[in-house]
Amino acid sequence: MLKMKLLALSLVVMFAMGCGGYGSNSGTKPATTPAIAMLAPTSATAGGEAFMLTITGTGFAGNSVVYWNSAILTTTFTSAQELTAEIPASDIANAGTASVYVKNPGTGVYASGVNSNAVSFTIQ
Repeated sequence: MLKMKLLALSLVVMFAMGCGGYGSNSGTKPATTPAIAMLAPTSATAGGEAFMLTITGTGFAGNSVVYWNSAILTTTFTSAQELTAEIPASDIANAGTASVYVKNPGTGVYASGVNSNAVSFTIQ
């Protein structure tokens, strides 16, 4: 009888701890795919001052990172629908277009993360 109770307890403990797969402790959780719906502002004047860019969309995570032409920006998570990023004056020194996207880092085999769609930002 005692053996049966120990076996049952062992099975409960193993079930509670999980047995791999995509559990939160497995280290192999895929990242959620972010999507940008809008940038605010949508443009800036060449040679202007630094400013805060607001990125609105879906699927943002607490560790999301905003990229500006493939360079990482200082990013602040506001919600799963909004991020802000600091745009330094040096990034808008010359007229042109910048590509903005968001990356949600993953873990384990998904460590490379998932990128959002890219949105163009105009520097006039």
